[in-house]
Amino acid sequence: MDCSALCIIIITLFFPPVGVFLISGCGADLLINICLTILGYFPGHIHAFYLEYVYYHRKNLGAQGTVFSKPATGVYSDRIQTGGHRGTAYGTM
Repeated sequence: MDCSALCIIIITLFFPPVGVFLISGCGADLLINICLTILGYFPGHIHAFYLEYVYYHRKNLGAQGTVFSKPATGVYSDRIQTGGHRGTAYGTM
């Protein structure tokens, strides 16, 4: 685990939408996380940590040259779907 992942996890412990914003930017995933955090602090955490898991998992797979065959369930940000890699979304090159 690198330093950026650790910092984002610590930030997410205190305020989940900020952690989501740092990995996905401003979009549907952030809006969903804000709503879940308002409804209850625990659902916001679950959603944020799921998005962070998908992002860093796909980031590691992309670094190894793996092509993603299908999108992760419940993730609407292309940045998270590709792990921050450009041009590798949904199995395309």
